[in-house]
Amino acid sequence: MALKSPASLLVSAGDNPDRLKSEASFAALCGVSPLPASSGRTDRHRLNRGGDRAANCALYTVTMVRMRYDERTRAYVQRRTTQGLTKPEIMRCLKRYIARELLPVIREALAQPAPHQQDQDQPTPIAA
Repeated sequence: MALKSPASLLVSAGDNPDRLKSEASFAALCGVSPLPASSGRTDRHRLNRGGDRAANCALYTVTMVRMRYDERTRAYVQRRTTQGLTKPEIMRCLKRYIARELLPVIREALAQPAPHQQDQDQPTPIAA
């Protein structure tokens, strides 16, 4: 992953740490929670248009890179295509899976104090 994508996700999560109660709330924060978009006989979902657009853009970038280079993701895309899903529907599912994968990493990163905060916690020695 490029550094811009994880940084955008960390900024979004850091700005809203109270919204990280569950995987579903993080997905809503990133704008990748599914909303029913069914009509008639079709049973479909679409992405929630709410949430942080920068985080959604970061997940989109990660999704595109994975669809191009990751063998597991390419196999998943092939399997879902044969099941009749369209590319946007597959990308919606992948964004949600990626958000689910990244949430524990983001929580761990937010739990660790920043290096400059660790220095501030230590009393400054007075030079004689």
